[in-house]
Amino acid sequence: MNITIKDLLDAGVHFGHQLRRFNPKSKKFVFDNRHGISVIDLEKTYARLEEAAKFVEETVAGGKKVLLVGTKRQAKDLLKEAAISSNMPYATTRWLGGTLTNFVTVRRSIDKYKQYLKWEGDGTLEKMHNKESSAIRREMARMNRNFEGILELDEMPGALFVVDTKTEEIAVAEANRLKIPVVALVDTNSDPSKLLHPIPGNDDSIKSIRVIVEVILDAIQAGLAQRAQPEAIQPRTVRPVAEPTTVENQVPVTAIWNSDEEGEESVPESYSSDDSEGEDK
Repeated sequence: MNITIKDLLDAGVHFGHQLRRFNPKSKKFVFDNRHGISVIDLEKTYARLEEAAKFVEETVAGGKKVLLVGTKRQAKDLLKEAAISSNMPYATTRWLGGTLTNFVTVRRSIDKYKQYLKWEGDGTLEKMHNKESSAIRREMARMNRNFEGILELDEMPGALFVVDTKTEEIAVAEANRLKIPVVALVDTNSDPSKLLHPIPGNDDSIKSIRVIVEVILDAIQAGLAQRAQPEAIQPRTVRPVAEPTTVENQVPVTAIWNSDEEGEESVPESYSSDDSEGEDK
């Protein structure tokens, strides 16, 4: 990572919530409580952030997409910008219930929205009756709010990156139900036990969110760079050529002869490499 613990400190990542909003399950990430506010242990934040970045990089390098989720005012613009720059899906306007658990139905609605966009582009809407075209445009405006960031999400994402799991609890619940890993920035009022890679930190400050999102974005871009590289050519295994059989390596063969009378030769009955096997059975 290109940041240090001091960078996290300068961004205010260590500021938690007031004690009255404290979630006991986040206690292991709290350094101290001062003036009624929880102070997050930045050493643990840095370690968790490093693990999360490595996981995201491996997920993207494996060909999967990471869905960025964050609808709160402080996070939505940062996440949208990061998603567009890395060509990843995002949900920053609202989380449509069933986006993951009812994915097939959502995909049908997205295909319908794409058809409307095609009509708008080729002038088909202009040829329709005004009442019909107006109804379609109103539906398109609604669909744009719901599907803007997931138009190209053709399959289940490999992971979710969430800012504020308390606000996005429906998205986290759907991901957990489908066993999709969740990486999230969690404050002291959230439950980190629901996440595979929780990143303890301030999820209400723009500076704090930005420094975390930048690390995740770097991990995504690093994974994309690995995906773009051609696979290394596997070295061929050359088998040694078998040595030719020489006179020295030949096994001595003893011919077993059957003779009824002394001095009379007949065709050999069998060949053996052991004289002892030539005895009559």
